[in-house]
Amino acid sequence: MELRALKTFQVVATHLNQTKAAEILGYTQPSITMQIRNLETKVGHQLFNRVGKKTFLTPAGKLLKEHVDKLLESLGDMERAMNQLNGPYGKLIIAAPEYYWTHFLTLLINTYVKQHPQVKLKIVSCCSAEALRQLINNEADVGIVGGTIKNDEFESVRLDEEDLLLVTSKAIYENNDPAAIYKKFPFIYKDSYNLDGLYNKCLEELPAKPTSVIESSSEEAIKKAVLNDIGIALISEEIILEELRKGDLVPLQRFDQTLETFIVTLKKRSDEITIRSFTELVVEGWDEVGV
Repeated sequence: MELRALKTFQVVATHLNQTKAAEILGYTQPSITMQIRNLETKVGHQLFNRVGKKTFLTPAGKLLKEHVDKLLESLGDMERAMNQLNGPYGKLIIAAPEYYWTHFLTLLINTYVKQHPQVKLKIVSCCSAEALRQLINNEADVGIVGGTIKNDEFESVRLDEEDLLLVTSKAIYENNDPAAIYKKFPFIYKDSYNLDGLYNKCLEELPAKPTSVIESSSEEAIKKAVLNDIGIALISEEIILEELRKGDLVPLQRFDQTLETFIVTLKKRSDEITIRSFTELVVEGWDEVGV
């Protein structure tokens, strides 16, 4: 069997759509159809059934996909292992919230590219929860996330620890009784604070439970919402230092809980030389670029 045909079969079997497979692989649809038919001839079994507009794997198709997945994964492992002999290589996908890109990672990536110009980098801006999802699905190689990760599949190294404040705008603070603010205005927080229960732990420290909450994936959006008198916000002190200095934002409470930042990889991939070279650079340089 040709390796190309097995790869084609895997993509078709995963998406159950030949048009989608043709887009992913860069083949024409007739080429996809021919490869599948030739493969069915070689294995001696029909691999797909079509019922109406839907395509399904036959029992033979399910069995073949199980073995093809293992085979192609093993070949991928072999290729990566051989390439490691030549140092960092290939493509490296890094997923992280926008705040980390703008305040830390830009300078670190510039250094990494100069050291390893042969590595092609792809930058993904997303929330911490999405970064972890992409790591699990091998859609990203390295993630930077805010919050402790409780998943044995990940290997993580702590990069930073930030104080958390509850803040509101100067206008809200001056025009409302402090005790009433918690009930009158929505409580705004970042969705990734749910990763390790940080959100609930902070709620336990409040003198009163908020009557409504707003969840956001962006610290910048949270900051702007509070500056626009929308509500009160749970936010990292590092993000609002200038606004605090000017008096535009007023701290209502400092939390015992802190926000930890981690660089995260899958344990089974953490020793890959390209991933390791990048994580080591980030760990070594994080404090310096964050000054």
